[in-house]
Amino acid sequence: MKTKIFFSMLVLGLFLTQALKAQKAEATNTYDVGGKISMMKLTDAGVLVVANGDGLVGIKPGQSKPHFNFQDYGKVKPEELEFIPMSPYVVVSQGGLMTAKKSVIDFVSGKKLFSTEENGWKMSMTCHVFLPQNKLVVSGQRSSKEKYANKIGVYDLSTGKEEALFEMKGYALVTGKPHLKNNNLYVPTSKELVCINMSNGNTNWTAKVDDVKWLTSNENGTEIYAFEGTNGGSTKIYKISGQGQVVWKSPAKVKGNVSNFEITPKGLAVVSDVDNSGKSGLAKIASAASESRIAFLSAATGEDLWDKAPKTNGYVQHFYVMEDGILFGIQEGGINKISFEGTPLFKKPLKTGANIHTMALTPKGMIYITDSDANIIDLKSGESVWSKPISYKKAKGVCSTYDEKNKRFLISTGEEMLAINENTGDISTLATYKFEEKEVPTSLSMRNGGILLTSDQNMMMLNMDGSKKFHEYYKSPGKSAFGSILMGAIAVSSMVVASASAFEAGKNRNSLGQYNSHGYQAKLAQDAFSDIASISFQEMNKRFRATAATENSQFILSKLDDGVGLVKINKDSGKKDKEIILKDKKPEYEVDEWGGYLYYKSNDRTIVAYNLN
Repeated sequence: MKTKIFFSMLVLGLFLTQALKAQKAEATNTYDVGGKISMMKLTDAGVLVVANGDGLVGIKPGQSKPHFNFQDYGKVKPEELEFIPMSPYVVVSQGGLMTAKKSVIDFVSGKKLFSTEENGWKMSMTCHVFLPQNKLVVSGQRSSKEKYANKIGVYDLSTGKEEALFEMKGYALVTGKPHLKNNNLYVPTSKELVCINMSNGNTNWTAKVDDVKWLTSNENGTEIYAFEGTNGGSTKIYKISGQGQVVWKSPAKVKGNVSNFEITPKGLAVVSDVDNSGKSGLAKIASAASESRIAFLSAATGEDLWDKAPKTNGYVQHFYVMEDGILFGIQEGGINKISFEGTPLFKKPLKTGANIHTMALTPKGMIYITDSDANIIDLKSGESVWSKPISYKKAKGVCSTYDEKNKRFLISTGEEMLAINENTGDISTLATYKFEEKEVPTSLSMRNGGILLTSDQNMMMLNMDGSKKFHEYYKSPGKSAFGSILMGAIAVSSMVVASASAFEAGKNRNSLGQYNSHGYQAKLAQDAFSDIASISFQEMNKRFRATAATENSQFILSKLDDGVGLVKINKDSGKKDKEIILKDKKPEYEVDEWGGYLYYKSNDRTIVAYNLN
């Protein structure tokens, strides 16, 4: 009997030993990047880009050696890098105004596609990537072989080959971002706006519009809109025809900087932001209020079609163009809808709490969720679909989800879970909870086993009736260490489609989306890549189509028995699957949740990779 007990204990001990060993993740690859690391960034493509004292290094998941090593410019500083959103490109810029050098690297393929010095440029003034055209447009001064002429070059980023090179007649500098449409290149200069035929290099026309900062156009390129900022904090808007005529007698002028511009069949919707926060005394009294302005301009004349602009009393946080008008939500609170003719479509502006987290469509109407209230409203009248709005104490942190099985909306306000009946609006407190270290949930999602709430150091699963299934907490390494994680605690490869400053990314940026639509952002990303004939974009598309390798796990940085490390927790059971000991009180790292890799900066010049799968 004693022998059996001893044998059983021995087997159990061996089993536990093996289980503990399985929890310790081993490093899969170690990379010496050469110079001292100044930055590492996990890109949307899953490639880790590392800036260091010798140059720029790329690391691909699972590869034993760096994917590329760009050392043409020597030391690369973080501020010298421009990552083009939702693309495989990074632009490296170095040198002063008169010697500006630029290179474009495809970090997915590992190829250098362009450099100013290899393509005959003495000095580059502007350098812009255009998607989905997949072109690079460069302006500046050519080398001595071309007598330092001012030119504009166009390059195909699929191959890196030069497609066109145009000379700028006279002494004119490019003042803003050019615009590509169909077979035309529109170039804003210090003297005029120039339209160049991409096929033959001929100038189609010039328009007497100067110092333009950015341009946009309608779908077929028959209407071009140019935006010129002024010293007074206002923006002038010009309209130019497809033949180069300045259409409006005088430019439209709006206060502040244009933050949103939409061409609609009825006119031009413009949102501009006025900011006088830096002013004081008489200057502040004389200036306009700090707020967004909404205007609706005639496409024919540029005149404001609305006799009275809608009041905002704050900054526009949400802006949607709909079939019957414009719907907008204000950061400081309030939602309104105006017809294209300027008539209010709601019986009265809707009063809401501040910070509108969500405005989205549901089968019942439009739901909004703020720091202190929520409601579903009829988009025709602005009236509540429910008997009354849902109000709650100002939330410490808001996150929400939809429980399809029970037809209810769930809102976490920080320490309380509210359940709202989709049909009636009846509200109840489903659960109360308290996270350690004064954290509040930052994510709320439905799982097969219940309702999952997570934060940096806490993970909690609730049953459908609100009872607690489990609560796992891992102590943070300490405030001093936690605040020093330069790469962002539990940093992930983001699926968010970045908004474009020049209003060119995302065809549906001003369309009201469906609430809780699963995979919507991933679909946008796939659509963005699908039309671009490039091996690197195709590789990115495959990545975004793939299921996240670690979608069932959360990673928490904590102080463990063997030192500071990362813990992999199963979202459905709360059990610890793996530990990655970093042995560093102030770790710098990136987690690729889609590929399932951790990249850890073990010293000034070394990156260690761990497979988290």
